[in-house]
Amino acid sequence: MLNAGTRPVCILISLLLTGASPLTMAQAFPTKPIRIIVGFAPGGGSDFIARTTAPRLSEAVGQPVIVENRPGASGVLAAELGAKAAPDGHTLTLIVSNFASYPSLYKLAFDPVKDVQPIIQLTQGPFLVAVHPSLPVSTIRELIALAKKNPGALNYASTGIGALSHLGVEHFSIMAGVKMTHIPYKGTGPALVDTIAGNSTVIFGSILPTLPHVRSGRLRGIAVTTTQRVAAEPSIPTIAESGLPGYEVNNWNGVIVPHATPRPVVDRLNSEFARIVRNKEVIERLQSDGSSPAGGTPEDFGARIAKETELWSKVIAKAGVKVE
Repeated sequence: MLNAGTRPVCILISLLLTGASPLTMAQAFPTKPIRIIVGFAPGGGSDFIARTTAPRLSEAVGQPVIVENRPGASGVLAAELGAKAAPDGHTLTLIVSNFASYPSLYKLAFDPVKDVQPIIQLTQGPFLVAVHPSLPVSTIRELIALAKKNPGALNYASTGIGALSHLGVEHFSIMAGVKMTHIPYKGTGPALVDTIAGNSTVIFGSILPTLPHVRSGRLRGIAVTTTQRVAAEPSIPTIAESGLPGYEVNNWNGVIVPHATPRPVVDRLNSEFARIVRNKEVIERLQSDGSSPAGGTPEDFGARIAKETELWSKVIAKAGVKVE
C-alpha cells in the first residue's frame, strides 16, 4: 500500500519507465500541495517574495502553495531541509545570495551543489553604500582614499558576521586595498540606527530601509553594489563605475529543489516562475521592496551560484571570516 507521500514519486517514476514525453510528465505535476520553505522569519524580504509568488504559482498549477518559515543559521536549516525532501517538485526552497557562502562558513549536513537543483533566480537588487554625513566623502574614490590614509579607523556596520552586507564590504576592501573595522549587528535596523548615530560611519545597506535615510539627509548615499544603477535613485552611481571596476555584489533570491527532481518538473517550475516575475503587478511589488525581477534558465542560476561560491570562498579565506 502506497502512502500519500510516496504516490507522487511513483507516478513520476512510472512515467519515466513508460517513456512518457517531457510534456506529459510536466502535465502530471503537481499531484498535491506545494510548499516553499523560507529560511527566515515572516515579514522579511525573502518571506515577502515567497508570499508574492506563491498565490500566482498556485493559480498556475492548480494546487495550493504553502509558505513554510524555517528560520535559523542564516537560512542553512531551511536549505538542508529542502535538499533532503522528496525529489518530486512538491518541496521548493527559497534561497538568498548568501547561500553561495555556506560551504565556506558552515559545517553542512548537505552538499549545496550535488544535493540541489537550481530552478530560477527570482530577484536581484543592490546594497546601497551609505556614509554618515560627518565623513568627508561623497564618492567611492574619496572613501577609498580616506580609508587608505587611515587604516582601520573607519568603522562599518553589517547585519551580522558572514552576512552578505559583511562579505560585500570585505570584498570591497580586498579589491580596493583598504582596511576598515567591522561592527556586526543583529539585523538591518540596529545597523542603520548606529550608523545614523555615528557609531559606525559606513554601511552597505539593503536599499529599501536605507534609501529613506539618504533622502532625508541622515545618511549620504555614494554608490550601489550592482553593475546597474537603480531606478529608484538613478543619480547614485555603481561602485564599478565610480572607482572600483569589476566590483559587483547582488542581493538575490531564487528557488531550488532536491537534485534528483525530474527535469520536466524542473522545466515546468522554471517556466511558471519566469511568467510570474514578468507579471506587471509582481514587478511593481518587487520594486516596492527594493528588488527587481531576474529570471533565466536553471543553468543560468546554477552558473551564478557556482561563480559566487568561488568568489566568497576566496573572500572569506583572505579576510579570515569565521561565524561564531
